Amino acid sequence: MDFFVGMSTLQQSFWWVAIIASFIFLIQLIFTIIGTDLSDGLGADFDGDLDAVHGPFQLFSFRNLINFLMGFGWTGVAFYHSFQNQMFLVILAAIVGSLFVVVFFLVIKQIMKLTEDNTFNIDKLVGKTAEVYLRIPEAKSGKGKIQVSLNGTNHELLAVTEAQEIPSGTMVKIIRVEEKILIVEKI
Repeated sequence: MDFFVGMSTLQQSFWWVAIIASFIFLIQLIFTIIGTDLSDGLGADFDGDLDAVHGPFQLFSFRNLINFLMGFGWTGVAFYHSFQNQMFLVILAAIVGSLFVVVFFLVIKQIMKLTEDNTFNIDKLVGKTAEVYLRIPEAKSGKGKIQVSLNGTNHELLAVTEAQEIPSGTMVKIIRVEEKILIVEKI
């Protein structure tokens, strides 16, 4: 390739690392945008508790390697003629490559804040108020139904009381959950 004629080995290395890492980064970006779940399939080759990390970010991953190499390579290309000391340039490129990984981590952390868990958990209803939909017989002698709102959605659930009968339309407070049935009391 005529482009590399006259370049030092270090400068050629920076270019090759930058080009290859950028190409792989673009492929990863395209697969991410189109929604393909393309895991790198590479695991770290040492014993360690990486499962303790919660979330999509692991320090030793193929994606982070590509992020590091892309920052490293393009920093070396951009500043090659600015510094005479090649060791300083390599250290600067390594620092910028590490910063690429940190920035990626911060972006992923912000994106994860956008996720929302709308999984219905009946235990989250304890302490909430609800309206009796179908009357609730007295002292657990039968079941009625209540309507309750959780996370902006309405739910119609079975309920019992430990006191007197509660007629339809009455507001109640959920005091506990037993075997997926709500125990309520009149407000």
